[in-house]
Amino acid sequence: MYKKIIVPVDLAHAGKLAKALKTAADLARHYQVPVCYVGVTTETPGSVAHTPKEYAGKLESFAKEQGAANGIEASSHMVVAHDPSIDLDPALLKAIDDVGADLVVMASHVPNVADYLWPSNGGTVAGRSKASVFVVREG
Repeated sequence: MYKKIIVPVDLAHAGKLAKALKTAADLARHYQVPVCYVGVTTETPGSVAHTPKEYAGKLESFAKEQGAANGIEASSHMVVAHDPSIDLDPALLKAIDDVGADLVVMASHVPNVADYLWPSNGGTVAGRSKASVFVVREG
């Protein structure tokens, strides 16, 4: 049914992604497909890494840990964006195409008032991607 799953991850908040990570791993085992963990970073130093190369290494380690812990084939894909808070949706849409994913499993938050003013990342990705999108509400 599916060929490849991607999971957008924010390494600064990986602890808040447990439900989405478990869902992606369960689907990967069920359909016997690989998971690619996608992270978006900047060229400038941030809270997770000082350089894109350092970030790529941490993202790759994260993917390996997820693969080993869940018994799935896992890889990573990094995207460098000028401002991830603004460029996240286009970066994720490009990553879906670059990786060849046909299913996206992504975490979401409980909707609040701001969501009526600005669309959610999950909603934007679902509306613009050719891939199926499974939005997992965390919390």
